[in-house]
Amino acid sequence: MYKLYTRPGSGGFVIEAALKLAGVPFEQIDVPKKPEPDPEFLKISPMNQVPVLVLPSGHALPETVAISLLLAELHPGKGLGPVAGEPGRADFLRWMAFMATAIYMANLRYYYPHRSTTDAAGIAAVKQAAVAEMDKEISILDSALTGRDWLVSDSRTIADIYMLMMVCWYPDTDKARRAWPNVERVCARLRVDPMLAALNGRHEMWPS
Repeated sequence: MYKLYTRPGSGGFVIEAALKLAGVPFEQIDVPKKPEPDPEFLKISPMNQVPVLVLPSGHALPETVAISLLLAELHPGKGLGPVAGEPGRADFLRWMAFMATAIYMANLRYYYPHRSTTDAAGIAAVKQAAVAEMDKEISILDSALTGRDWLVSDSRTIADIYMLMMVCWYPDTDKARRAWPNVERVCARLRVDPMLAALNGRHEMWPS
């Protein structure tokens, strides 16, 4: 059985969704945020981050995108994403990597600006630059969704759910819904999905 280390409001939202889509049982363990990391948890998550998925073999895998891609490969045909040789595979890898390395990293700079500068006077500039980056990057997703129902191939994948999380973490929700109509169109469909709506009750990604 899978064992998922997670917490509300984290990237565990995506992995919980992926495991539910895969239809596999898993044990869920919430890891509270604490000033001092748990030494035992650091053994499986050296960065003290969630989510971490422990596979049935006992191997521990951190990083939301890595877990998502692995689950898609281990559970083909469950709607997580196309596997090697299937249509849309290249775009699936592209958009997952893009969101993890571009949008998510800009998001971190906004919410944790002190990590990006040693000058306290530069905090505001770091946050401003982070928002500008997110604006550019989400606009790229919006353009990619022109005339499309979903980000990858012809059906919902975990890439769409990851995008929903990124948009939920954008600091100005009203602006996001106005500025990127194609992204909002997809996110609106996801927000009313019963499984995701139930997860939102725990993660509070968007107002219920």
